[in-house]
Amino acid sequence: MVLDHVQYERKGWQNRNYVASKNGPVLLTVPVIQQSRDERIMDKLIDNSQHWREKHRRAIAEHCYRGAPFMEDFGKKFLRIYKEEWEYLSDLATATTRFILESFKITTPVVCASELGDFPGQKSELLAQLSAKVGATTMLSGDGARGYVDESVFQRYGIGVEWQQFQHPEYPQRTSPKGEFLPRMAALDLLLNVGPEGLDLLRGARPADAAE
Repeated sequence: MVLDHVQYERKGWQNRNYVASKNGPVLLTVPVIQQSRDERIMDKLIDNSQHWREKHRRAIAEHCYRGAPFMEDFGKKFLRIYKEEWEYLSDLATATTRFILESFKITTPVVCASELGDFPGQKSELLAQLSAKVGATTMLSGDGARGYVDESVFQRYGIGVEWQQFQHPEYPQRTSPKGEFLPRMAALDLLLNVGPEGLDLLRGARPADAAE
């Protein structure tokens, strides 16, 4: 589920991500128009007065992934996304996300929260309501959310909470400084370096008790 109807987070990760270069991580940012602090993600406009698309394209095609093992197979198709002038950040995010899902052959259905109606809850209550709306029995959450996810709220809706014990695998990166592995890059980095089998690499890195 894409939580697109909540407040946009300034200086967060909703409009940027890292790719790997020989000089270290490169942060690719989509500039947005700053209006009200209460703007929802789905309403956030891209600032197309800046030449961000060409900057991203050159970083990916010329500086970071030229000659990468899967650049021919997937990189050129990804770069087509930059040929379109996107108006809304959420539409661009949807396009890049769907590209990654299709490339890794992930067929999990995707739905936007904004398509499901209005929900009165906030924080854990909102997440539990949305989970119940789509018939979920479990919410998978990052371990960093333990401080603010209230499991008792989910229990009232008959939904369990599982904590993701993510362990970052290492894989061959064609562009990294002095052969050092750069973790926490965009999923595109894994795809262009390893290909669709990168998904098996991620699954293989899960702890044994979480692999069921």
